[in-house]
Amino acid sequence: MDESHAVGGTHDPRGQRRAVVLGGTGFVGRRLVRALSERDWEVVVPSRHAARHRDMALWPSVVLVDMNPPGRSDLATHRDTPELAELLERTDLLVNLVGILNERGHDGEGFKRVHIKLTKAALRAAVDAGVPRYLHMSALGADEENGASHYQSSKGKAENWAHRFGRKHEIAVTSFRPSVIFGPGDSFLNRFAGLARLMPGVFPLACASARFSPVYVGDVVSRFVASIDDPATFGERYDLCGPHDYSLGELVSVAASTSGHPRWVVGLPMWLSRLQARVMEWLPGKPFSRDNLASLQRPNTCDPDCRREPTRLEDVAPTYLAPDARKRR
Repeated sequence: MDESHAVGGTHDPRGQRRAVVLGGTGFVGRRLVRALSERDWEVVVPSRHAARHRDMALWPSVVLVDMNPPGRSDLATHRDTPELAELLERTDLLVNLVGILNERGHDGEGFKRVHIKLTKAALRAAVDAGVPRYLHMSALGADEENGASHYQSSKGKAENWAHRFGRKHEIAVTSFRPSVIFGPGDSFLNRFAGLARLMPGVFPLACASARFSPVYVGDVVSRFVASIDDPATFGERYDLCGPHDYSLGELVSVAASTSGHPRWVVGLPMWLSRLQARVMEWLPGKPFSRDNLASLQRPNTCDPDCRREPTRLEDVAPTYLAPDARKRR
């Protein structure tokens, strides 16, 4: 890889292990990159928004790579855009955290491009580069054949393909299927807390009875890290859930009250939920869509015999949603 692409450290020829983390600037990614850095990994993080995450380049042994074409580069320090195969040279671990909850269109092609095509491109490049280990972020409810939404079916197809490809090419693949992930900076509880501030006492909510098992981001990262060198996890798929199940209505109520804006959550009937989704998927940022609505028709919870992660939502949410917590930040 041309070092003019990179911001941060360089590969250590003395034997420091090297990881490439796709989606490393995201909510889970930043924490995983930090955890690997603290364990003396060299961590390469490709990004099309590198300038927004320059702080990561100051972390020990983190290499932030601008993936924009030269004319659109935020860093203006490189000559060419590196290919994925270049980034994976001398790499011991590839992690794919990339995912979207909504696409720009409405036909599933956006989900296929991000979830399936990227996974295939990454693993094919990994084979060419001789990468032996791959960790894959899937999702609870991912189901190639029977997914209720484009999101779920594309996640399921990408996960299945990764495992088949790994077995064929002797790459040790482990995939993780979390329920909704919470923690400081999350896009779930924070979004509902923000919406609650705008609601005049009543919070109308589609699919208020939908079930979730929220899992703490720190617990997710710990499971990723613990699996890296554990042969017992090779080829395995793990559902990740927190200690308790909640309805969506309960989670919205927790976010609203904890942020200092308690609201009466009113569940909408299905016909009105469909109308809400149809309208909101055309709003900037696409806060809610028909595909989201379809995903909510199935419980996003773990089986009774599944291992549960320890951290309780009630113990963490106040540390970043409460009014005094926001002031401290």
